[in-house]
Amino acid sequence: MKDFFIRWINTTVAVLVAAHVIRGIGYDGVGDLVVASLLLGVLNAIARPILLLLSLPLLLLTLGLFLLVINAGLLYLVGYLVDGFHVAGFWAAFFGALVISIMSMILNALTGTGKTSVKAKASTNRNQQQRPKDDDKGGPIIDV
Repeated sequence: MKDFFIRWINTTVAVLVAAHVIRGIGYDGVGDLVVASLLLGVLNAIARPILLLLSLPLLLLTLGLFLLVINAGLLYLVGYLVDGFHVAGFWAAFFGALVISIMSMILNALTGTGKTSVKAKASTNRNQQQRPKDDDKGGPIIDV
């Protein structure tokens, strides 16, 4: 539950940065910003996997660049659903989604809630547990 709130705060900060950096994205009040970031997180958790599956041929054809269009569409949908959060058009949503993705990745890595930090910790712990104790009599060690 703690990770959920940290990721929600990270997403809120990322949406705040996008609203200040990208012309065409705005909000009326802090409450609208918080609701928009919560709805964006819910849509990313529920609708995004379905959209990824449906658009798999386009994702493969564009080498994953179509993912930016999916993220832009979800941000545009949030702007449509939340009254106090405004997204002017597709390009504002596109660049806003790009800023939000980059900021979320940086903030999640800094706070330790990102998927990469969890995998790195798990692989480090696994490698330390499986490492032999000098019973190789000085031979080379191949750690896979």
